[in-house]
Amino acid sequence: MPERPDATPALIVIDVQNDFCPGGALAVPGGDAVVAGINALLHGAPVRVLTQDWHPADHASFASQHPGRAPMEMVDMPYGPQVLWPDHCVQGSHGAAFHADLDTDRGDLIIRKGFRRGIDSYSAFFENDRTTTTGLDGYLRARGVTHLTLAGLALDFCVNYSALDAARLGYHVTVRTDLCRAIDLDGSKAAALDAMRAAGVVLEG
Repeated sequence: MPERPDATPALIVIDVQNDFCPGGALAVPGGDAVVAGINALLHGAPVRVLTQDWHPADHASFASQHPGRAPMEMVDMPYGPQVLWPDHCVQGSHGAAFHADLDTDRGDLIIRKGFRRGIDSYSAFFENDRTTTTGLDGYLRARGVTHLTLAGLALDFCVNYSALDAARLGYHVTVRTDLCRAIDLDGSKAAALDAMRAAGVVLEG
């Protein structure tokens, strides 16, 4: 966390949910290994936000909604290219729940994203049309937050999109890469790290 006395830091914990952990529908390799370290950060952060992927069962990003298409294929949506995912983080399901060991009681706010059927939502700040907001920016500004530390799942999608949006919105952004894990779809991990560095995001860990 930043040491400047006038800096107000927040921790943003991205999508540490059962479906992104081993055994889940969209398991990120080693996804559960981030939990203990994130819990330690939650104990020290003055502002703590958790995000939660929260899809209806017929979400348009699910391959099951596109006959003849398979998970991890790309399609064009009205808002741009979209990866088709296996059904995951369906509202109210076990897969959508936070990992049991995550210290969610420490969270000040839970942001649910991806609940609109027709559009996916990787970023904690905007849906994938890049204009529909989640409300997180307004909350952080109301709390006087200037510096963000991000951790969670997956590094190359929801963490990456959140970090890039936060930098674009003017926050000082640090990503704890040791407390993230990546899907790494066709080189997406390396591309995400390059994009974050280019945007001025600090990569630690």
